[in-house]
Amino acid sequence: MFSASPIILTTKRLLLRELTPAIFNQLFLKKTKEEIMEYLHLQTDKQFEEMEERYTKGITTYFHDFKGFHLLDRDTKQVIGHCDYHTWVPGHRRAEVGYAMTNPKYKNKGLMTEALESILTFGFRQMDLYRVEALIADYNTPSLQLVQHFGFKREGLLRNHYLVGGRLEDSLMFSLLKPEFEEWQAKQQKQAGTA
Repeated sequence: MFSASPIILTTKRLLLRELTPAIFNQLFLKKTKEEIMEYLHLQTDKQFEEMEERYTKGITTYFHDFKGFHLLDRDTKQVIGHCDYHTWVPGHRRAEVGYAMTNPKYKNKGLMTEALESILTFGFRQMDLYRVEALIADYNTPSLQLVQHFGFKREGLLRNHYLVGGRLEDSLMFSLLKPEFEEWQAKQQKQAGTA
């Protein structure tokens, strides 16, 4: 479908299929609406319009880049969510991570933990990141538990930071540095070796 094959990351239960600005260009410049909706797993015209607006307003700017991955069930190849670096600043070796499980039947199964470990490993090793940031609403308990699992450190509160349903909400700021993630991975490997 594309001139350059997307990167595919593999975990025990998932395939993570790369989404890049180049892939978005090929989709929106060369494919039909139906083909775009199928590839991006968009369910409604509204979702298509929102994605088209994101594309036309610019997924990438001079300072910021984007690298995302669709989460696919490894057995069925069905798109079940996404995980991405949506504010990647290569010149400063930092990016903000975002994620969502869009298919409710796959929630609460540890799949996002599996996906995020793969995404973090890719970010620190292949993208040369040193810092990964996560901005989370204080009521989003699953997301807070997820970043804490990987050793993200809370840095502060961003007041009236994110517009949700017409209402401004605060965001808690977390970060994870490359040496902290490497230390977390070493502990996981040690525990797996003693189990």
